Amino acid sequence: MNDLKIKGNWNETKGKLKQKYSELTDDDVALVEGKEDEFLGRLQKKLGKAKEELVKEINNL
Repeated sequence: MNDLKIKGNWNETKGKLKQKYSELTDDDVALVEGKEDEFLGRLQKKLGKAKEELVKEINNL
């Protein structure tokens, strides 16, 4: 189980992610309800970061 908590508007959060990591595409930041692990897996593969690190970073945006 992960502790990914999306604060506010997801469109705003994904925009911040794409600004921080210009290599991310719209497909990379597409979040489907119930598929958070798949989303985090895509980011892990693309950014080379640990799942826990990504969760913390997203929660702090």
